[in-house]
Amino acid sequence: MPGDRPPEAKLLVVDDEPNIRELLSASLRLAGFEVEAAADGRQALRLSEESRPDLVILDVMLPDLDGFAIADRLRAGGRRVPVLFLTARDAHDDKVAGLRVGDDYVTKPFSLDEVLARIRAVLRRTRGGEAAPSRLEVGDLELDEEAHQVRKAGVPVSLSPTEFKLLHYFMLNAGRVLSKAQILDHVWSHDYDGDAGVVESYVSYLRRKLDRGEPRLLHTLRGVGYVLREPRR
Repeated sequence: MPGDRPPEAKLLVVDDEPNIRELLSASLRLAGFEVEAAADGRQALRLSEESRPDLVILDVMLPDLDGFAIADRLRAGGRRVPVLFLTARDAHDDKVAGLRVGDDYVTKPFSLDEVLARIRAVLRRTRGGEAAPSRLEVGDLELDEEAHQVRKAGVPVSLSPTEFKLLHYFMLNAGRVLSKAQILDHVWSHDYDGDAGVVESYVSYLRRKLDRGEPRLLHTLRGVGYVLREPRR
């Protein structure tokens, strides 16, 4: 462990893809966690019983057991182990199911920074420490991460999973200018190899749904990036 410091927490990484499992485990160890890894659901259940992890990072699509079923089994004995789902299934219904059974949900491909932030947020919530903000407000815009809901001036707004993720990133960083590169890394992940114009397109989608009137919340700084700012009073 770096600097002989005690581990920040004990994690169990469960994923049947060797590259993801090994890379994520190694990265989390470097970040200061104690990590064990499992390649399938049965191994995950056994390791969880033996090592009693503080949090399980659990792929939904495993070769033997469904990740949601594994989460239920992990808690069957009465122990409330936090679960962060990690999966390629990004449909709205899948995300709602993941948040109902687990504590958070990250879709593949993902950035390590996002996974680390969500791990620490779940640990803060479940350990009774400083609560991570699940409800965000900027002006008349409200986002409830746990319920996966957005309201503008009290009126519900339907967003796609990517639009929701983008808005959540803007609201977490309200008042801070974000470059296209930062947005791509946190919303689409660092290994996204498509057109960077996707950021501009999705910002446009958000504006059509959330920012048509005055005063505007979402601003473009040409050549620099975007910023979500509360209107001046």
